[in-house]
Amino acid sequence: MDYCKTLDYIDSFIDFEKLPRYAYASSFRLERMHEFLRELGNPHLGLNTIHIAGSKGKGSTCAIIASILKEAGYSVGLYTSPHLLDVRERIRILGEGCRVKGEGFEGVIDIKEFVALIEKIRPVAEKFRNRDELGSLSFFEILTACAFLYFKERKVDFAVLETGLGGRLDATNVTEPLICGITSISLEHTDKLGASLEEIAREKAGIIKPQGIVFSAPQDEKIMGVIREACRERNAKLYEAGREMDKDLEINLIGRHQVENAALAVSMLNHINIKEEAIRKGLKNVSWPGRLQVVRKEPYVILDGAQNVASIKAVLSSIKEIFRYKRLISVFGISRDKDIKGVSTELDKTSDLVILTKSSNSRAKEPFYLKENFSRTKAEIANDVEEALKLSFSAADKEDLILVTGSLYVVGDAMSCSRLSLEHLLMFKA
Repeated sequence: MDYCKTLDYIDSFIDFEKLPRYAYASSFRLERMHEFLRELGNPHLGLNTIHIAGSKGKGSTCAIIASILKEAGYSVGLYTSPHLLDVRERIRILGEGCRVKGEGFEGVIDIKEFVALIEKIRPVAEKFRNRDELGSLSFFEILTACAFLYFKERKVDFAVLETGLGGRLDATNVTEPLICGITSISLEHTDKLGASLEEIAREKAGIIKPQGIVFSAPQDEKIMGVIREACRERNAKLYEAGREMDKDLEINLIGRHQVENAALAVSMLNHINIKEEAIRKGLKNVSWPGRLQVVRKEPYVILDGAQNVASIKAVLSSIKEIFRYKRLISVFGISRDKDIKGVSTELDKTSDLVILTKSSNSRAKEPFYLKENFSRTKAEIANDVEEALKLSFSAADKEDLILVTGSLYVVGDAMSCSRLSLEHLLMFKA
C-alpha cells in the first residue's frame, strides 16, 4: 500500500472521533484489544509506560513528560490524540532515535514505517473486523496497536500514552504502567462518561492498576474522593500534586493552566528520579502545537482547541492576563456532543465579535445553530474555517486579537490554512 491507500484502509474502521453519539459501554471492549494485541505478539508488554488520563491538559502533560525524559537522555515514545494535520502526529519518538527534528511535531513516525506497520497489522485486523462476540475493531484501536508495535520495534526506554475517551475502557488501558497521572477532571462527554463529576472521575480512574502508583492534579473534593476510593480498592499508592511548580522552573507553554500540568508532570518524574537539569531543559523546550499557540502578530492570531467550559475559561483568562489587545475576535466551531451552550456563553461574555464556523470533522455543529447562543456579541457565519479566517482578518485591526477555538479539529483546519501561510488571508483586508 502507498500512504493514501493506508489512510483509506484505517479509515475503513469505525472512527468514534467522528461520531457524535454511540453506545459507549458496548462500543469499547478491552477484551477485544487484549485479543487483538495477543495475535500481534503482545507488543504492549515489556514497555515502560507512563499513562495519563483526565478531562483537560492530558495531552500537554504527556508532551511535558516526554520532553523532560528526552532531555534526560532517554528514547521516548509519545502517543497522543487527536491529530491536527496528519494522523502520524499521534505516534512519535523523541530523543535518541528521533528521525524528524525541528519545530512542531518532532519525531513523527516515518511514512514508510507507518505503512509497513499497518501492512503488518492488516491480516490480523481483518480477522477482527466483524467478530460478533467481541465487536468490530475501531480506527483508534488500529492506531494504538500501531504505536505499541512501533515503540516495541524501536526499543524505546519509555512510552508516554494519552488516553482517548475516558480511561477505563480506553484502548491504551491494556498496559501495566510504571506510573499513571490524572489531570484536571471536569464535565465532558456526559452522554457517554456520566452526567456527574463523580461518574466521569470513575471512568478516568479506571486507568489505576492494582498496586499502582498514581499522581493526581488538584481536583474538586468530590472527584478526589472517587480517586482516593479507587486507589484504596486497588491498593494503589496515591500522590496529590500541587498547582504550582517549585525550583523557580520556566515552561515554554503559555497559560496558568499549563503550570498545573507541568507541576503534575514534574511530580511524577521526581518520583522516578529524573534529574533537575533535565526537568529544567525539558520544560524550557517543550512544544505542544494548537494549545494557546501564537501563529502571528499584528493582529495576534492564537490557536487553542478548548472544547469545554473549564478549558475555555482557562484560555480566556490566560489571554487576558498575558496579551494586550483592543478587541477579541473569536473564530468558533464546536462538535455537536460538547457543552455548546456553556462554551458559547463564555465566548459571548468576552468577545467583541464571533465568527461562527465548522470544522471538516463530521461531528461539527452547523454554525447557523450556534448563533442563538450569542446575545451580547455580534455573530457572523462562515461555511468553513478558511472563510472564517478571511472574515476575521477583514474585521481585525493590528491591535486586535483573533482566537481560533472550540475544537482541535477547527485548529487543525486553521493550521492547514497556515501551511499555505495566513499572510495570504490579508488580501481580503479592506
